[in-house]
Amino acid sequence: MIDIHIVLQVICDDIFLISWVRCRLLSKKNWFIQEKSCKILTLIISARQYEEIDSEDPSAPQKKVDSFNEVLRAVVDWLISQMRSPAHPTRGIPTAVSSLATLLRITKVRAIFIKADGTKLLAPLITPASNQQYIQLLYEATLCIWLLSFHDGAVEAFSTARVVPRLVDVVKSSTKEKVVRVAVMAFRNLANKGNFAAELVDLGMPKVVQSLKLQTWSDEDLSQALDVVDAALKDSIRKLSSFDKYKAEVFSGNLDWSPMHKDPVFWRENISKFEENDFQVLRVLITLLDNSRDPKTLAVACHDIAQFIQIHPAGRGIILDLKAKERVMKHMSHPDPEVAKQALLCVQKILLSAKYASYMQ
Repeated sequence: MIDIHIVLQVICDDIFLISWVRCRLLSKKNWFIQEKSCKILTLIISARQYEEIDSEDPSAPQKKVDSFNEVLRAVVDWLISQMRSPAHPTRGIPTAVSSLATLLRITKVRAIFIKADGTKLLAPLITPASNQQYIQLLYEATLCIWLLSFHDGAVEAFSTARVVPRLVDVVKSSTKEKVVRVAVMAFRNLANKGNFAAELVDLGMPKVVQSLKLQTWSDEDLSQALDVVDAALKDSIRKLSSFDKYKAEVFSGNLDWSPMHKDPVFWRENISKFEENDFQVLRVLITLLDNSRDPKTLAVACHDIAQFIQIHPAGRGIILDLKAKERVMKHMSHPDPEVAKQALLCVQKILLSAKYASYMQ
């Protein structure tokens, strides 16, 4: 049996053949021709491994290197154009992402794609999927993110495009092992870059990782990647002070019943830090009462405001000055019983002195 990659390597020894396919066929108005040409180009480029040619190597044919780099840029530009404005309503984007999932194995293609701001077009595709067609697209898009995560230039691009929160949502909801695998592998690469570890902590990934580690996976690489991510997140948590962690959680807009909320020691040791930046953390906490629709976030916010009133010497007055009483009171009739309970306890502390409010716990 003839190996297609060997055949392609022989064919593409002439760089001008690739240029001809790119210039003549990708520009055709017929989608069938465009799609097949894209797949042929992807196979040729990936088979030839031109990325190994070093332009500084005196033995390398400079003309061939320059020509191939030009082809790479042109192909990436075409793929990005399909993601931005697909020539085919249902096949344009999947075809582009599928080719990228192959071509991004090449270091030069990663650099070209990031420089062309392609990450912003790729990020919206990282979203939970239900049917098989979209699961495959999600898998290949997530695979692209994993491949890009090897490139240092991806750090800023991922932050700008809000890639990490999207990956977290996918990992939380996906039941497909191959999707979870490439997402976790991306987390493994990102955990030690920039502030991604702290961001993952804020997004609740420690609990997600623990849940994933309890499951049985057939892929050993996934289990190993989970261990690496788990260790990186624990290290990040250790580096953050308790108040830094609390502040990050409040600013994320998603509150949970983590131990520090009900820890008397935390409140006694950190109560003065709530005064920083004109009570910035407290103001955000109060804003959550207006903006959040999550019952758990609302319950925790009411509880924490009550804790502030109880512990801070001037807590009641500060809360009244910030107009928080009315915002808390409207949640006393909330349909969620925990929200209503915490709102009631908070209002009691607003209306009663600390001496009497302590009996209302």
